[in-house]
Amino acid sequence: MTSVALPRPIFDDSHDEFRDVVRRFVEREVTPHLEAWATAGRVDRSLFKKAAETGLIGINAPEEFGGGGVEDFRFNAILIEEFARAGATDVSMSIGGENDLVAPYFSAFGTPEQNERWLTPMIAGEKVGAIAMTEPGTGSDLAAITTTAVPEGDHFIVNGSKTFISNGLLSDFFIVAVRTDPEAGREGISLLVIEADTPGFTRTGPLKKIGLPAQDTAELSFADARVPRANVLGGEGKGFSNMRRNLAIERLSIAVTSMARMRATFEQALDYSKERRAFGQRIADFQANRFYLAELATEIEVTQTFIDRCILDASSHQLDEVTAAMAKWWATELHQRVIQRSLQLHGGYGFMREYAVAHDYMDSRVATIFGGTTEIMKEIIGRRLTR
Repeated sequence: MTSVALPRPIFDDSHDEFRDVVRRFVEREVTPHLEAWATAGRVDRSLFKKAAETGLIGINAPEEFGGGGVEDFRFNAILIEEFARAGATDVSMSIGGENDLVAPYFSAFGTPEQNERWLTPMIAGEKVGAIAMTEPGTGSDLAAITTTAVPEGDHFIVNGSKTFISNGLLSDFFIVAVRTDPEAGREGISLLVIEADTPGFTRTGPLKKIGLPAQDTAELSFADARVPRANVLGGEGKGFSNMRRNLAIERLSIAVTSMARMRATFEQALDYSKERRAFGQRIADFQANRFYLAELATEIEVTQTFIDRCILDASSHQLDEVTAAMAKWWATELHQRVIQRSLQLHGGYGFMREYAVAHDYMDSRVATIFGGTTEIMKEIIGRRLTR
């Protein structure tokens, strides 16, 4: 495969060694099973145990709870990139989601007892965890959630629903955004850990999506679910501010995924354009196609430089929500342009599922939506600029 990538000086030998470990793991434990998992609508649960044994879960989590104790987002980015490079974005969301979404909440806000109960077994691959924020009627507007948790003695009574929840069917517990004080606005939102065997809790799925077939996505429902108040994560009324704290990393993770996937798709299209012939010459020899390739190659390299800067900022805990919003909307929208041109270069074959570009065409579309839509990202940036 042709590579046009410039050197990326943000990585050192330890990162390169970790990349080799992840790449071998993907080749051995993921790629052979992608078709079966896509058909099943979820990965096999044994994957989490194997990933844990290889040191791929809880990279940044505290060592006392079984984590790697390495607060360096470059390792997280490498894991995402290697899964995405292999066309396993949906599987990456299962493993990477625990690293970038679930574990940071416990590391930052969990009590020792909570971390022993949920974080330690998740890092060991014995339990699966997920985040449940989005609701059917709220989308990207987290401040508008309506799922309630009404205090009753030492418990909360939870009612409401969540949708588009990744790892929704496999998870043993969920960090759920709930409204504990309906009169307090954003200050009335809390994070509550709800276990899958809680009476009154049900889930349905997998939801039928147009892409990411191996990503287990479900809808959750709570009907008078009784949850101990001890399961509050980060303090009552602190949920909204705590969610905002981690959203930057979530959005950077999406940008890193799009970056890696678009590069793989572009390189495949470039190779194809140099092999495929039409009207007596290679597809790549038509001036219009050369221009497309030149434009995309340049935009990819420029964007990679920006994303790498964001990765460094995240590694030093300096990534802010505005920069993350810039990275997320720009990388995911560029990904769409790269796919459109790459599929066009394949001609009719680009519409065939046997070609990787067709899978990327379907899998990538949601990237401009989840984690906050492109429009929401621009709103975040615009508000900072004009305040």
